[in-house]
Amino acid sequence: MDLQLQGKTAVVTGGSEGIGKAIVEALAREGVDVATCARRAGPLEETAAAVAKATGRKIVPIPADLTNDDAAHRFIHVAAEALGRIDILVNNAGSAPGGLIENLTEEEWAGALQLKFMGYVRCMRYALPIMREQGGGRVVNLIGNDGVKTSYWEIAPGAANAAGQNLTKSLAGQYGKYGISFAAVNPGPVRTERWTGLVEAMSRDMGLSYEDADQLAPRSIPLGRIAETSEVANLVVMLASPLMHFVNGTMIEIDGGQEKALMDRSRDRD
Repeated sequence: MDLQLQGKTAVVTGGSEGIGKAIVEALAREGVDVATCARRAGPLEETAAAVAKATGRKIVPIPADLTNDDAAHRFIHVAAEALGRIDILVNNAGSAPGGLIENLTEEEWAGALQLKFMGYVRCMRYALPIMREQGGGRVVNLIGNDGVKTSYWEIAPGAANAAGQNLTKSLAGQYGKYGISFAAVNPGPVRTERWTGLVEAMSRDMGLSYEDADQLAPRSIPLGRIAETSEVANLVVMLASPLMHFVNGTMIEIDGGQEKALMDRSRDRD
């Protein structure tokens, strides 16, 4: 199927590694020129150079810390200048720490919302007027299934994700008349460096071995494994296609049918 993405432009946040990197690669393979950001310039530039070489597309690395409003503004402005227009915005940058409410600090709570939620707000605040002026666009927000499938160990990510899901549906109602449509992708556990860190934290907080903690998620997923970054990227690329423009305000879970309550019960010591 031709996804009709050849010659389109996209802005992808958090594109130096993990899911973001996979999205940049997948979009470029479909003929999309991409501007992408991350906080660390080195890995970002390495990813951009490798993808550009492999695909022949224009990949623009723009170091930016999206916890800062001025930096977010500059990122979107530089991206629009470099690409000429913004057809697609993929918000992906940011994560929130797992942990129990008695262990999470004020700083961790604030940090969970500062990047994972407010980073998305900032990028959309500056990209949406550009899309409106050019006559339309597509926004795909990478959020997470914690916002709809709750876990007491993942309350900070869950709060940030629920806010992002609400925001996505609200903006879909506001901006549809300008030809801008929105979709939210809610991954479950994905095999990334961040997942390794989460397993280490679960092991510590739950008094489990690393191996036992690493099996909590697969045991809660009927398919018996967690996702690969390419699987999430493939869904994002499909949703970014003009063919999916009428999919507006929709949230799609990509978690293998995870029953998250099984994770909590399997580690509950009470």
